[in-house]
Amino acid sequence: MDLRQMEVVVAVADTGGFTAAARQLHVVQSAVSGTVRALERELGTPLFDRTTHRVALTPAGEAFVPAARAALRAAQAARESVDAVRGQLRGRITVGTMQGVWAGLHHALAALRAEHPGLGVQLRQAAVADIRQALREGTVDLAVVALDRQQQRGLTTRLLSEEEMVLVASPRRVLGATKPQGEVELADAARLPLVDFSPGWAIRHSVDRAFRAAGVDRTTTFEVNDIVAAAELVRNDLGICILPRSIADRFPDLTTYGFRHHAPHWKIMLVRPPGEASPAVTALWRHFT
Repeated sequence: MDLRQMEVVVAVADTGGFTAAARQLHVVQSAVSGTVRALERELGTPLFDRTTHRVALTPAGEAFVPAARAALRAAQAARESVDAVRGQLRGRITVGTMQGVWAGLHHALAALRAEHPGLGVQLRQAAVADIRQALREGTVDLAVVALDRQQQRGLTTRLLSEEEMVLVASPRRVLGATKPQGEVELADAARLPLVDFSPGWAIRHSVDRAFRAAGVDRTTTFEVNDIVAAAELVRNDLGICILPRSIADRFPDLTTYGFRHHAPHWKIMLVRPPGEASPAVTALWRHFT
């Protein structure tokens, strides 16, 4: 058994098929299939159930893939340690983030590439629950995400920014605030058509938590998974939306209102798995200010 075989099995598991794994690894499909069959013969058991429409891990495969990931991470860490001694990092680092969340990520990535041009960076954008799971599985090395206290458990974190969220509305919609750019209650928002984000989004999680704390029920009129789509619905006065102020500020043509009480909070964290960080993760972590 060698690292290449492990890499191929992990690629098939991640992509859900031999053809997709071949594309990811830049090899022909027959090479992927042959590598998996050879390893299955060596192990004496199949790692995948193959049908016409899908490829799924067997119980043996479910046990093998996490161990293979750990072995690949260990091999990568060994290479990175040698590169670090030589003063030049190579390989690849995978960084997770959410739509609309940057918190200086672009500046940190630019500094990292300037310092270590041989280090490849893969940016993975997903919902917060998916990124947290990827951190635990080791498929994401570091992430810039919004996490509450419970979601931070079992991870190494650093607070990058904290802010209150605001209500965003079309200028055509007049709310019961004392003045433009004034303050409203969550109950005011609950009486209006609401543009909400899909469950699993950090924005949705923060908004849900605030409404629960205020004891206010609400009904979602539109459910989206894209910030630009949410802003367009608000711009055309089809509903209001609750956003972090830093994101709302990207749409200056819309009107924003703060909350008098129970304002949803938005915390952006720099996050990595626990334990000793790789040289590449340490280098990127250092570039966040």
